[in-house]
Amino acid sequence: MLRYIYFTFTGIYCIIYLAEFHDQGVLGLKTDELLSSGNIKRVHMTGIGGVSMSGLARILAYQGYIVTGSDERPSPATQKLEKEGIKVTIGHCAENVNGADLLVYTAAVKPDNVELVAASGAGIPCINRATLLGEIMKKYPMSFAVSGTHGKTTTTSMLSLIMLEEGLDPTIHVGGELAAIGGNIRIGGSEYFVTEADEYTGSFLKFYPHVAVILNIDYDHVDCFRNIDDVKKAFHGFAEHVPENGHIVVNGDDISALDALNGISCDITTFGLRDSHNEWSAANIEFDDMGCASYTLLRVGEPVAEIKLKVPGIHNVSNSLAAIAASSLAGCSISSAVRALHKFTGTCRRFEIKGVSDGVTVVDDYAHHPSEITATLKAAVKYNHSRIWCVFQPHTYSRTKSLMDDFSRAFDNADFVILTDIYAAREKDTGEVNSSMLAEKIALTGKKAVYIKDFGSIVELLDKNVMPGDLVITMGAGDIYKVGDMFLESRKKLAVS
Repeated sequence: MLRYIYFTFTGIYCIIYLAEFHDQGVLGLKTDELLSSGNIKRVHMTGIGGVSMSGLARILAYQGYIVTGSDERPSPATQKLEKEGIKVTIGHCAENVNGADLLVYTAAVKPDNVELVAASGAGIPCINRATLLGEIMKKYPMSFAVSGTHGKTTTTSMLSLIMLEEGLDPTIHVGGELAAIGGNIRIGGSEYFVTEADEYTGSFLKFYPHVAVILNIDYDHVDCFRNIDDVKKAFHGFAEHVPENGHIVVNGDDISALDALNGISCDITTFGLRDSHNEWSAANIEFDDMGCASYTLLRVGEPVAEIKLKVPGIHNVSNSLAAIAASSLAGCSISSAVRALHKFTGTCRRFEIKGVSDGVTVVDDYAHHPSEITATLKAAVKYNHSRIWCVFQPHTYSRTKSLMDDFSRAFDNADFVILTDIYAAREKDTGEVNSSMLAEKIALTGKKAVYIKDFGSIVELLDKNVMPGDLVITMGAGDIYKVGDMFLESRKKLAVS
């Protein structure tokens, strides 16, 4: 507890400090004593439908706990859990926690949530999702946590597949659907555990990995961090949790990431696109007509293998280097990395090709930060196409407002930009910013940009204007993917008629 008091003057660490206080104060036990205490039989999870929460529910059920949960609305995730025998209630109510020995809640759950209030009043221990994940990780001597502002899901997936190819039988917890494991969770039987480590609200400060990966550090989550220095402090705190006999894999081309490691004493391995100062790097990078790279893998400047990727973009070359570097610390061979990376075709919502209709290719991507938009559109440029239509849904008002200028410059590689309303997520609309403002800003850069409120009207515009050879990319962390689905369905109906 005391180690974080210094940072409570910044928004993010204030949140972390209060969350820790709530966990410890309600429990009367240290959190690392919970799962090993023998007192926990039934775990109730508030917000069980989330990607991470649903995966953790499966791990707990596998470990023999009785797991129940609730969520505000049904989803494929809740339906899948119910099929696996986990009781899920739609809607939050106090009665849901009756008989529970532990309540786990997501970061989106507010302090006045009826289940959290009821559990606290009944003396039921309450911990957040990150605390639970951190405690589960402690059961695995060789835990790997992949952090970074961008690329966590892809790199975690790449690393996981290399370890599977090597036969290490890891337990995997990833923030997206990975076809190779049939979802976002795989329960293995070895000492290896692989997960993403998210910086939002300081979640990764609950983790104590043996190997930590830092892909990059950028200014994001403006509702938690005041500036880039705040972000770097959080990553420094994460790095401090790696033991002295552990290891950190870091992007040697990212100055902020390197700054965050000042004073860290464990071994550090660097990767990056430049071979002058990185242990792992790439040379002779070439792209095919799908935008996917092949390159010569270098270790300390010496060629060791030829890598062929099936995911597009230069950013995925960097992600693959991080995965290779981390996998080497697990004892994986280069040949396993070569085979696994050649098989990897991406995860859900990461340059995911949704379909092709009458020569028009529809892609969906999770990019919702200016740097991610730039990287995705750079990858799209190398994909065989005539014109690029980018349909973007901004994610959160705070991010849109704070990074407005960066957003306006992020669409240089798109021919047409269509914006729809900001996806509020956890925030409320204060009226200070909207997508129409961003469309005007983008238009000032010389791009054709328009704001359209409803998805149906976006589909109508696309139907009337796209031509064979065009590439339509739906982009954002909300529900913008529905536009691509609607467009493809519309094309089918037009073809029939």
